[in-house]
Amino acid sequence: MLDPKKIEEIAKQIADSIPPGVRNMAEGAETRVKQVLQSQLSRLDFVSREEFDVQTHVLQRTREKLEAMEARLFELEKQLKED
Repeated sequence: MLDPKKIEEIAKQIADSIPPGVRNMAEGAETRVKQVLQSQLSRLDFVSREEFDVQTHVLQRTREKLEAMEARLFELEKQLKED
């Protein structure tokens, strides 16, 4: 999930960009923007960097095993042709 501090920064930037007159009428705009951002971002299918790194490592190991199996299969097929 995204860093809560980052969401707060984005919400503050959006709230700060609202003209002062409108901001006064919309008390709590920053809080509301933050809630909307969190709601919308929670619908997205994010993974943490840690989970991404773990899955990348798993994929790399799987790829290495597949390559080893392909090499072994090639050797076995070669032996069968020689017999």
